[in-house]
Amino acid sequence: MIKLEHVEKYFGNIHVLKDVNLEVKEGEKLVIIGPSGSGKSTTVRCMNFLEEPTKGKVFINGEQLTHKNKTKIIKDNISMVFQQFNLYPHLTVLENLTLAPVKLHHKSKQEAEELAYHYLDVVGLRDKAHVYPLTLSGGQQQRIAIARALCTQSKIILFDEPTSALDPETIQEVLDVMVKLAKEANITMVVVTHEMGFARQVADRIIFMADGQIIEEGSPATFFNNPTNERVKNFLGKIIH
Repeated sequence: MIKLEHVEKYFGNIHVLKDVNLEVKEGEKLVIIGPSGSGKSTTVRCMNFLEEPTKGKVFINGEQLTHKNKTKIIKDNISMVFQQFNLYPHLTVLENLTLAPVKLHHKSKQEAEELAYHYLDVVGLRDKAHVYPLTLSGGQQQRIAIARALCTQSKIILFDEPTSALDPETIQEVLDVMVKLAKEANITMVVVTHEMGFARQVADRIIFMADGQIIEEGSPATFFNNPTNERVKNFLGKIIH
């Protein structure tokens, strides 16, 4: 579903991604971890051309992303959940969820609302359909953002540190929704996170990035129990007790 070939990214003189090669299969749950500044978020943002690679190629569902075709390919295939919830404060929850299906995917208002209520049930927030986002907790807003991504019925959902802006007590409610989604839906998920318990529970494969490169990858069992790279061993040693 996703293929990165020799992707490089510079911000000015800063070399952020260095020859990143990565494939994600249909339905795979890939978790990307690593220290801050390692290029994790930039890698995910290159998958939907929020950041255009300086060099290299990105393929989505077999089709190469270019500046010209990116809008259509992304609209047809990819949704994203950000660190900040990016909900429209002047629209109700229901209006936030039906906007893209109506405007981008040309669904009727009734179809869009049926979808919205279905995914509000999935994230456990049907009762919040007619309130405004700012009346909700951070965890609830992020669950609404996940429901919004699901309403596009995309084959791929990218998550860029979806719990990093949340209070500790609300992190679990978002992770629970993501675990449920991973287990029940045949969606390709790429998740940048620092939540190791989530990675262990949900990932089909984990990749570890440092200094703009992928330096280790494997199943959760191999990655957590038998890492080969010293940088990974040191990282895990500091965060898993």
